[in-house]
Amino acid sequence: MKISHFKNIYQITIMPRVFPVNCYIIEEQNELTVIDAGIPASFKGIVKVIEQLNKPLTNIVLTHAHEDHIGSLEHLKEQYPAACVSISIRDSRLLKGDRSLDAHEPQMPIKGGVPKNLQIVPDRLLKEGDTIGSLEVVETPGHTPGSISLFVKNTKAMIVGDALQTKGKVAVSGQFVLLFPFPTLATWNKELALKSAKKILNFNPSLLAVGHGEMIEDPEAVIQIAIKEAEKNLVYV
Repeated sequence: MKISHFKNIYQITIMPRVFPVNCYIIEEQNELTVIDAGIPASFKGIVKVIEQLNKPLTNIVLTHAHEDHIGSLEHLKEQYPAACVSISIRDSRLLKGDRSLDAHEPQMPIKGGVPKNLQIVPDRLLKEGDTIGSLEVVETPGHTPGSISLFVKNTKAMIVGDALQTKGKVAVSGQFVLLFPFPTLATWNKELALKSAKKILNFNPSLLAVGHGEMIEDPEAVIQIAIKEAEKNLVYV
């Protein structure tokens, strides 16, 4: 396990060298928010940071419903029953194992592992512009239909789930990375993922925090390169 720190953001990483899976804790003035619940092994690291910060956990926010982002959710909710569990309106269906598509959505199969028997019902369903403490919800579909990112308004950091990856190299979701191809294999729609990456860039984030890979400060240049590569590749799809 590895714990990294940027201002009020704590990144908890399981298997950092082989298959990094990240969770995040946002420290507010009087409370804490967990972003993504990783895999079951993430639980101890999340609890360790919560105990070190010695503030109540009030929110658990899921960027999307893939199994490697919700793995310790049930244990966290059991440990912190007062914490509000939130996910986007759209991905709340995936959280129930429902892979169906709406008529207006690209009719491509939703990929990646999703829960089958999760016993937790979200307390809050999120949409664009909703706020949770210092966080603003940004809808960034592509990896899944209801993927969201969280913009930390007081530091301009952006926590993007799997909209981008930095393991192997910085890449838009759905773009093949030889050294770490797994986010690509679980991506639903590359075109929407590219639009979401451009949307993230428009926020001029001071920090890029992803589901898989290290955090990057001042990420504008590397995101631009990743977008150009994705645009080039989509021409040939």
